Amino acid sequence: MHRRTFLKAAAAAAFAAGLGAGPASAAGTIKIGEINSYTALPAFTIPYRNGWQLALAEINKKGIDGHQLEVISRDDGGKPGDAVTAANELVTRDGVKMLMGTFFSNVGLAVSDFAKQKQIVFVAGEPLTDAITWQKGNRYTFRLRPPVYVQVAILAQEAAKLPAKRWATVAPNYEYGHSAVDDFKKLMSAKRPDIQWVAAQWPAVGKIDGGATAEALLQAKPDAIFNATFGADLTNFVRAGTTRGLFKGRSVVSLLTGEPEYLDPLGADTPVGWIVTGYPWSQIKTPAHEAFVKAYEAKYHDYPRLGSVVGYVTMKAVAAMIERAGSTNTDKLIKAGEGLKIPSPFGEITFRAADHQSTMGAFVGKTAVVNGKGIMVDWHYANGAAYLPSPAAVKKLRPQD
Repeated sequence: MHRRTFLKAAAAAAFAAGLGAGPASAAGTIKIGEINSYTALPAFTIPYRNGWQLALAEINKKGIDGHQLEVISRDDGGKPGDAVTAANELVTRDGVKMLMGTFFSNVGLAVSDFAKQKQIVFVAGEPLTDAITWQKGNRYTFRLRPPVYVQVAILAQEAAKLPAKRWATVAPNYEYGHSAVDDFKKLMSAKRPDIQWVAAQWPAVGKIDGGATAEALLQAKPDAIFNATFGADLTNFVRAGTTRGLFKGRSVVSLLTGEPEYLDPLGADTPVGWIVTGYPWSQIKTPAHEAFVKAYEAKYHDYPRLGSVVGYVTMKAVAAMIERAGSTNTDKLIKAGEGLKIPSPFGEITFRAADHQSTMGAFVGKTAVVNGKGIMVDWHYANGAAYLPSPAAVKKLRPQD
């Protein structure tokens, strides 16, 4: 009995020593820096913040060997420069031990590069660009959500079954949009060599002219359209396209559109029959997801969005890395993160050692309208592990640390 007590105390002391005695662990507190585009895209990021705050409360109820996590949050306004400034202040002034968050792909890449320069672990929750864990990946960056490639591969599997031969694309003119279109064209052309790419529209993110975009696509007379717009751009595009008959008799394959963040604003204007990735939150009946929804609704008196899940699991991943490492030492955190398995509302996920990409997947289905509200139907969950490139393929894509 005395030996067990002694060993337990020794282990706790070693853990505390590993956390260090600097400002990040003062009074038993470990500081985490969090950055996101709260004012630029509140429809996603406010539920995301709710999610990480729910997870933080759960983590601190138990603690990490007597330590509490403290999150210091900053708004980057959707601007990479502002995000890097915030990250620098969090590290140099506030003494945070890890960074987490970001939404836009260009912002996530900027913070990832900062993390590499400052040698601090960054857990990117939402940025979807392939580059963040592959072409521009680094040992300090981990990413939670499935990258564009995985989500597009899931969509392409369904899109290849369509008879359509003439395809057009529309996507925001920045990193995420270009990655989405490049991946979709590559995957679809491999599956269907008979496809022709007849038009591409690249509206500035947040500034789409829905009418002009719809008219340009109509002129190309495509059989089907691949869409990667989101947020207010998606709403504008859908309404302008519907008014002009753009979607009549045409198949549409649409990235992210099935997320409640984007279906809710469309309401009864939600187009029917689009093939989409998303989050049919009210229809998922697994124990893990139902427990998450119950806790979320109890705290916020609202239903979760996909951002809620992303924020929740990102925070849980940060805590799990610290607990497994028994330290806030960067090298130990990286080692702890590689191969880390954590539960999530969608089931267990793993952060791969090869690229620090998690195996979280995506739901794919079709859009429908029920009682004036857009929903997903005929959906299923596609495990991200089945669509990620092999470690050998990743090694060719990823710079060597």
